[in-house]
Amino acid sequence: MYATFSHGTAGVSFSISLPKSKNTKMIIASVRDLCLQLISSAFQRCHASEDLCRLSVILKRSPQSDPHSVLISVSDTGVGSCLEEFGGVKLHKEAFGAQIWDGLLFVTATSIADDEIYHYQFNLKENVSARRLTRLPSNPKNGLKFSGTEVCLSIIESIDVLVAEFSLFFQKILILKIPNVAIELVVEHGDDPGSRYVNVFLANEWNPLSIPASNLERLKSGLEDYVFKHGNTLSTKCELCFSSWEHLKVGSGVACCTESCKYSGSVMEAVIVISEISEVASTCPRTHGLKTEVLYFKDFSPCPIPQSSLKALTSIDWKSYGLSFGSVVVQGGFALVEWENLPTYVQIDIVLHHYHEQIPSGRLRTRRDQNLIKKAIRLALDDLKDNYAGVLLSAQALKIRSYAPDLAKTISSLILSSNDSEFRKECFSFLGLPSQGVGGEVLDDCIKERLITVVEMNDRDPQRSKEIPTFLFEDDHMQDSGSQDEEFEVEDAFSSMDLC
Repeated sequence: MYATFSHGTAGVSFSISLPKSKNTKMIIASVRDLCLQLISSAFQRCHASEDLCRLSVILKRSPQSDPHSVLISVSDTGVGSCLEEFGGVKLHKEAFGAQIWDGLLFVTATSIADDEIYHYQFNLKENVSARRLTRLPSNPKNGLKFSGTEVCLSIIESIDVLVAEFSLFFQKILILKIPNVAIELVVEHGDDPGSRYVNVFLANEWNPLSIPASNLERLKSGLEDYVFKHGNTLSTKCELCFSSWEHLKVGSGVACCTESCKYSGSVMEAVIVISEISEVASTCPRTHGLKTEVLYFKDFSPCPIPQSSLKALTSIDWKSYGLSFGSVVVQGGFALVEWENLPTYVQIDIVLHHYHEQIPSGRLRTRRDQNLIKKAIRLALDDLKDNYAGVLLSAQALKIRSYAPDLAKTISSLILSSNDSEFRKECFSFLGLPSQGVGGEVLDDCIKERLITVVEMNDRDPQRSKEIPTFLFEDDHMQDSGSQDEEFEVEDAFSSMDLC
């Protein structure tokens, strides 16, 4: 059941025109961050509910009030809120400067077990926490069973700026693909119904997931959608960039702070998507060039990427995955990693999600978080290497693989030039080829592919590569008999490769 809440004194208007000085911009950014915190809390309340929920953000400018003042309403039908959630909000003093916001939050809330709808006013300008709260008259629910929260505040800001900021936030939230939450962003200019604008954000609208699905499965599917739809700015995937699903390669990893994820107090999930964009799609809006967008979620909500994540990104041995790390910068709450060797048609996107944290604060927590991030990303990279042949090969593997064509021709010529028909027949059998009618080019290609397979296999499993002989074409029998005929060395080499 859905319920809407309203409050007659939900906003305070200002009649001050402000110059956009540097200090003013910082103050406005601080207040916008508060709005995003309120939206994030509303989303988490919906996520915690077992029922279908609605999250509504309404921006309203009334012609009777100051033309610069915007009433913001954030409401949800989630599990209900607690007073401590708002009384504990901490803001810098600068957030109340320049008369952009009066520091008042008007809260309407009820839980499923309550018999009344409660109204509160919080004055966040008040330094003493006990003086922040003012209880307003409540209303009876008349036996109805529902829960929800509405928070209202009034600030001086451009509606267009707020719409862009909130839309971007919701586009990121969709990556989590939480199925029980419908989000709407409503803009009202006055009381004219024709001036009402509504934008609805649904997690499973385009590419639905089977229910139930794990958090990681949702995150993988959500990032795929995010990439396909250019940051969720499109209603469906861009056919110009992605003519088929094969353009995307997806890897994922989960790291926990204990041995069992089931009982872990802290879980880090990482999903990496490598996409190959068609060269004819150069006019598409979402292009980062050689940069990778790294999005960060904390407890099922987008948030600025922490310093521990940035340190983890810089400390990963990217060269072992064939990537040359350039630099990382923070932009708009997410990180942009710049590569030195990424082809222009390749795009990499990364999303990190950290939740259920129960680790003591301090340096230990920071180090452990950093280790979790590194482990989760490495597992996602390894997952890509395991599932997609030739992807993310190390620089050393690429160098060795470049020798495969010449080496294949050398081995092929040894086989074809041999006078021993039984030897040639056995070599063809190892390669899975018929013993008659096979030309040198076919033999070259077959041997080359087998060599490349060995290189890629060893690169996917570094520990295994340490245990195998130093040379690709060597086995214990060869080491014991160094005076063998060259033809028999080649034969033994094929045996050691297990080419069948």
